[in-house]
Amino acid sequence: MIQQEFTIQNKVGLHARPAAVFVQTAVKFKSNIIVEKDGKEINAKSIFGVLSLGAEKGSKIIINIEGEDEQEAMKALKELVHNSFGEDQ
Repeated sequence: MIQQEFTIQNKVGLHARPAAVFVQTAVKFKSNIIVEKDGKEINAKSIFGVLSLGAEKGSKIIINIEGEDEQEAMKALKELVHNSFGEDQ
């Protein structure tokens, strides 16, 4: 299992479009992917779960990944978060 903490940097946080992009990326991998914010854990492959986090700009999230392609999954999600989910700043 691997784990990494991230800070959400895009202006509006994980609202509908960035959450959808996040989930679309997560479902590409076989590994179990859990996102945690303020003690709440959700399945990263669930759009409702990701939206329920209420992750706004400046929020800290922890991504936990366990499975055969965990390294590739973390690399893809890390890139997505660092690139503000493809949104302009």
